[in-house]
Amino acid sequence: MNDPLPLSRLDLLRFLERVQQADLERTRRWIADEQRRERERRQGEAARSAPPDWLLELGLNRDSRPNRVYVGGCHMAGKRSRGVTRGDALRWLADGVPACTHCRPDTELGILD
Repeated sequence: MNDPLPLSRLDLLRFLERVQQADLERTRRWIADEQRRERERRQGEAARSAPPDWLLELGLNRDSRPNRVYVGGCHMAGKRSRGVTRGDALRWLADGVPACTHCRPDTELGILD
């Protein structure tokens, strides 16, 4: 039969070197991709505006009364929340809009202790 010629030890080492070179190049591409993603993440964080100090969760339609007042960044604030000023938050709380029981904007604003 046609048996292949036995490879020398040097041939095997050269083959191993090519395999390792390919692995190293792939690892370097992974590192470069991860560095790019990290750079983009930092740029995104830097470009993101600071969350508002106070949030007002709006009702289901524009004519309905707001549902709740939150401290900015509260994890309980819904998708219909928008930033408001301190004065607006005080006015809505004084007007009877409930305060979030988790972040307690009424306490933060000095209405309740």
